[in-house]
Amino acid sequence: MASMGKQAIILLSGGLDSMTVGAIAREQGFGLTALTVDYSQRHRVELEAAVRIADTLGVDRHIVLPLDLSRFGGSALTADIAVPKGGVDEDAIPVTYVPARNAIFLTLCLGLAEASGASDIFIGINALDYSGYPDCRPEFVRAFEEMARLATKAGVEGQPFRVHAPLMDMTKADIVAEATRLGIDTGLSWSCYDPSADGAHCGLCDSCRLRAKGFEEAGIADPTRYAVRA
Repeated sequence: MASMGKQAIILLSGGLDSMTVGAIAREQGFGLTALTVDYSQRHRVELEAAVRIADTLGVDRHIVLPLDLSRFGGSALTADIAVPKGGVDEDAIPVTYVPARNAIFLTLCLGLAEASGASDIFIGINALDYSGYPDCRPEFVRAFEEMARLATKAGVEGQPFRVHAPLMDMTKADIVAEATRLGIDTGLSWSCYDPSADGAHCGLCDSCRLRAKGFEEAGIADPTRYAVRA
């Protein structure tokens, strides 16, 4: 049954961050429509995680939208490019960056929001413990909100959209602690960019390293099964 009251769109990847953001939105009283993009990512297991998380969050509707970004390439997540395993380089944008991914995905969320009559969009981007992606910064969110105001019927008619990024200023340890406070099962989420053959997190990619670091610094038991511990 659909929730009554205020509605929001959540970009749900299947990762820990989007799972936590969904729980935050739910706690704030939003009914949720979840959008998961199947962009032919190499870590397709995250799509299964997104389905589990959507069910746990009790979303009103979950859309898994196919969008084959492997046709574009340009990223280790969508092309035949090795995923780096040497650790996070804070001075460079890594090859796991998918060109304009959050701009593309937020635009899809915007179209869904306007079609659904929702004015709020939630996304789990973070500007502290992240892999250096340019589309995870507060200035990107502010610019996108302004674009949405100019580019939509709702915006032109004075009904602006708000992009909520409640994890923006959190460390990964903060996010783990928040997920724990919210009582969600972090073991349902998926972070690894390059899963092992037996379905474990590789333990060495940037995303695995940041995930493990977050649990360790938060002092909270990590439910993740890693093939290797960095």
